[in-house]
Amino acid sequence: MDIKELYKVFKSSAGISTDTRKIFKNCIFFCLTGDKFDGNKFACEALNKGAKYVVTDDPKLDNPNFIKVNDSLKSLQRLAKYHRSKLNNITIIGLTGSNGKTTTKELFHHVLSSKYKTISTLGNLNNHIGVPLSILRITENAKFAVLEMGANHIGEIDFLTKLVQPDYGYITNFGKAHLEGFGSFNGVVQGKTELYNWINDNNKKTFINGDDPIQRKFINNNSVVFGQNDKYSFCFKLLKSEFVNVEYDKVQIKSNLFGMYNSYNVMSAISLGLFFDIEIKTIKKAIENYKQKNNRSQIINTVDKKIILDAYNANPTSMKLSIDNFLKLKGKKLLILGDMFELGTYSSKEHKYIISLIEEKKDLKAFLVGSEFFQHKKESEFLTFFRTKNCLVEAINNTKVKEKLVLIKGSRSMKMEELIDFI
Repeated sequence: MDIKELYKVFKSSAGISTDTRKIFKNCIFFCLTGDKFDGNKFACEALNKGAKYVVTDDPKLDNPNFIKVNDSLKSLQRLAKYHRSKLNNITIIGLTGSNGKTTTKELFHHVLSSKYKTISTLGNLNNHIGVPLSILRITENAKFAVLEMGANHIGEIDFLTKLVQPDYGYITNFGKAHLEGFGSFNGVVQGKTELYNWINDNNKKTFINGDDPIQRKFINNNSVVFGQNDKYSFCFKLLKSEFVNVEYDKVQIKSNLFGMYNSYNVMSAISLGLFFDIEIKTIKKAIENYKQKNNRSQIINTVDKKIILDAYNANPTSMKLSIDNFLKLKGKKLLILGDMFELGTYSSKEHKYIISLIEEKKDLKAFLVGSEFFQHKKESEFLTFFRTKNCLVEAINNTKVKEKLVLIKGSRSMKMEELIDFI
């Protein structure tokens, strides 16, 4: 079936699904395959659960409602690209970065949707499967779409950008994330700036954090620049607070976001709203009503403690920023840090670096969890190393946590949020 025919089928359907646990009536189920899964095995189940059609690349399958293709994933991506070509009246904003992508995407959505019909990436569906699915969610009655793009290798952002074809692009920052795939920090910069390169080559517009020396290199006549300099299009003043509070044109905006590392996420969202003619008082309300969830810098208040749960993900850059911000708080503090993954040959060096940041802080106690941290175990009055979370839980059960301020952070697969119930 060619792409035009498949598009007609798509337009007559209720949408796309790639997971039989999330089938909805009259959807199209795409049988995707990977190293550990084969969606073709669930083709009949999808129909039984209410799918209208099933797109499959298994020639052995036979059913009048099966649509045969050579490659289901490539067909999904081609369908998304074709759908994008029909969305001429919708402004699409593409964003990427090492840290803060999903938070920034959510802030963009909150601000834009305060005035316009806006569609954005669900959760963090930001890879070669998630981005096509996000594009296919965009309806023609929308005014804006905000699409998040993630990557762990050079070339991936270029590929995703060509699918999204954004009218505006923004990179949150550059950090030591996915070093195993990118090869180095310079590789991270090269990979992420594929977005800006495409934007500039196609005469589109970029939003630029002018306070970031790497981003400044990409400023041109099509750039919207923001930061803490009155020469920029939008100039902000950072206010001292436990949470991110900024001032723009004498209007103070007090967010619920913990940590100064979130300050440019907030500034970018305000700048976006102002650029698209949303009144500052409306933007202020949108920002101040936004609250973090899904283990991203969540504040959890218990009977006698304040716990900062930042366990959605971790890399050396975000870990350092979180620690630096945590150290500014007043009171007895406990750090609980889990291993950082996808660092490749840099893993040992980066875990040792994090240890060096905290081992001399005498007003700080730290529990370091996981095999990567444990291989650097040392005798210390302030640091305690645990090979596994279970070992840490056993220790906590034997000795009650006395500190009133607790930061929990680690890579997603560490599932550090599971420690909450024991603190």
